Amino acid sequence: MRKQTKLVAVLSTAALLAVGASMTSFAATGWQEENGSWVYYDRSGDLETEKWEKSGDNWFYLNDDGEMTTDAVVEYSDNFYYVDENGAMITNKWVSVENTESADDDDQPTNYWYYFGSNGKAYKSSSNSDNASFKTINGKKYIFDDEGKMLYGWINSNGERETADDAWQTGLYYCGTENDGAQAAGWAQLDIVDTNYDSTNTGYSSGNVFDDENQTRWFYFKSNGKKIDDEDGKGINGKKYSFDEYGRMNAEWVVFDATPATASQGNAAYTENWRYYGTPEDGARVTKGWFKVVPDEFLNTGDYDDDEDAWYYSDKDGKLLASEIKTINGKKYLFDEKGKMKSGLKFVSFKNDSTKEVDTILSDDNDDHPFDTEDKFKENAPKLTADNYYCYYFGDGDDGSMKTNKQTLDIDGESFSFIFNKSGTYKGTGKTGVDNKKYYLAGMLLKAKKEDRYAVVKITSVKDKTDEYDLLTTDDFYKEEYVTKGDAAKQDKDWTEYYTVKTDDAKAAGVTYRLVNASGSVQKNKSKAKDGEERCYHLDGNNIEYVYAED
Repeated sequence: MRKQTKLVAVLSTAALLAVGASMTSFAATGWQEENGSWVYYDRSGDLETEKWEKSGDNWFYLNDDGEMTTDAVVEYSDNFYYVDENGAMITNKWVSVENTESADDDDQPTNYWYYFGSNGKAYKSSSNSDNASFKTINGKKYIFDDEGKMLYGWINSNGERETADDAWQTGLYYCGTENDGAQAAGWAQLDIVDTNYDSTNTGYSSGNVFDDENQTRWFYFKSNGKKIDDEDGKGINGKKYSFDEYGRMNAEWVVFDATPATASQGNAAYTENWRYYGTPEDGARVTKGWFKVVPDEFLNTGDYDDDEDAWYYSDKDGKLLASEIKTINGKKYLFDEKGKMKSGLKFVSFKNDSTKEVDTILSDDNDDHPFDTEDKFKENAPKLTADNYYCYYFGDGDDGSMKTNKQTLDIDGESFSFIFNKSGTYKGTGKTGVDNKKYYLAGMLLKAKKEDRYAVVKITSVKDKTDEYDLLTTDDFYKEEYVTKGDAAKQDKDWTEYYTVKTDDAKAAGVTYRLVNASGSVQKNKSKAKDGEERCYHLDGNNIEYVYAED
């Protein structure tokens, strides 16, 4: 369709001459030219008015003065026609007619477009219908009012044009601009005015994606021309999309099955309702895939305020993973209750004796049992393992995959040897116990500091539970319930102090003491293992019998 301010002549010069010859051939009956206008006299010699007359292959209209009308819309018997500058009725054509009132109304077009069919009648809507009725012209659909004027922009279900700022909300169809008017089908990117841009629609949170009332948004129109609205996970061309209650394609973070609320954060069931739909330019839902973004304000307010991005993963339904350890492409990853992938050294507890459904995740700087230094780890790891927490290492930074077997980890700037189970129900958990004649606590190798030379591993057997392990310095060892201070002066030696192990009592209580060096190796059959404070350990086999300091 092409904009025209004046109708291009539809008759050739030869045709006009033929018409003229035909007209001038009449005498008192038929066509006559009077005062520069064509008129028509019937057989009785009366001047015809408000009537159509034919000449050759063309129809011409005589107005109420009897003069042939040219270049105008003609209303006749509740229908509308158009005659060109030669007065001939046109058929099967678009015509643009100047709107003389457009200067006074911004919502009115500069020109009105009409389409005149094979019978010359303008396409128009039925005044008796309450439903939008579209006409197909050259494979495209258009809608007209009851005067034959083509409508454009947003059209409601009654077939009426919506012109207010909220037209995109009340409109059901979109029919282009005043010089196009074709019904939209498929994707359309449209400019809208959203006066409520800073409020949250029910069931939908856009975060800070659109921070102005003047927006450019994507809409999708079905084959019947109706926009898609209030749908989550709509499949289009093999991808999934989300649309709000007014038909706008949602972008980035979306939650439909819950009302966005700060109070709901940290609940896995709430987190699993969230979906991520890409950028405002794309909008396709992330499905079975990773994405790294800043969370929505109502998903994780702290990270949102800090503009801190993180890795998230959506399953086959677009659902966020939360509070679980999940195998993805052959590797295992940990997700917290807000859907955030966790990395680094973590202590994890589970629900219902599961090793997948996570209850609590503790980072190294947690308030109750921190383990961000060597001493804090050795102090709090036994308490955490006793409370059914398991130590895991999920790589560094953007890695996040669960690590197994031997690993060297950095704790407070120092390197430590760890070992994590390679298989079994608790694959990836830090080993507690003996491995290759060395002792481990929550994965950390229990060894003495270099300056101390030796340290004591206390092993406590608890019925129906895993043995507990503690690493003790010499001073800690002296405070043990099963270690007693002897009278060094009574010994036939030059000792300044003397401590002995109450072996029988310790054995009865299920407690064993082992001596390890700075590489973690267990010492055996030593009579004088001297530590950094010049204390000497005496061992019978693996058992520590006594400790003394020489004068």
